[in-house]
Order: sequence, then C-alpha cells, then structure tokens
Amino acid sequence: MLRKACGACCRKIRAQIAGVKEAIFAEYSRAFRAPERLVRLALNEAEAAAWQTNYPHLFFPNLATEKVRAVAAWNARQQSVRGTVRSSSWRRNRLPAFSEHRSNR
Repeated sequence: MLRKACGACCRKIRAQIAGVKEAIFAEYSRAFRAPERLVRLALNEAEAAAWQTNYPHLFFPNLATEKVRAVAAWNARQQSVRGTVRSSSWRRNRLPAFSEHRSNR
C-alpha cells in the first residue's frame, strides 16, 4: 500500500516538473533567442539538481529559471562578441586562408 502511494506521489511530482519545464522552455525560447539545445540542457541540469533535494518540485522552478537566464545572458554576450568581430576591420585585413595561399603558388 505504501509503495503504491509513494509511486503515485513520485509520478505526480515528475508530471509537475515536466509541466513547469515545458512552460519555462516556452517562455524563455520566445523571450530570448538562445539555442534550443542549450535551453534544454540548462533545464535538464536544473531538474537533476532539484532531484538531489528532498523537495524537487519546490526547488526546480527557481533552479531552472536561474540556469535558463544564465544561458540567455551567455548567448547575448556571444552574439555581442560575434557582432563586434564581424564589424571590425579585422575581417577585411585578415591573412589569406591556407587554400587561397596554396592556389597562388
């Protein structure tokens, strides 16, 4: 009897976490243009960390939000750096690629 009750409780918690996970994914994938794969990884890491606690359903939403925000911030920094590199004169003054160099011989 206790085993059934524990199993039902665990399934309920897993379903709650899955629902919150999808809601956070939907919200943040619209708000930030972070790669889907990275957002999913962040959510999976948050879930794994939450399951290490006695109350995963209470810890998961905050952990997931923190991790997804960190991914969004990282992605924004990457986009900023890439934009800076693209707009700099470095690309115009770059050395020829190896294949370009060999074809000139």
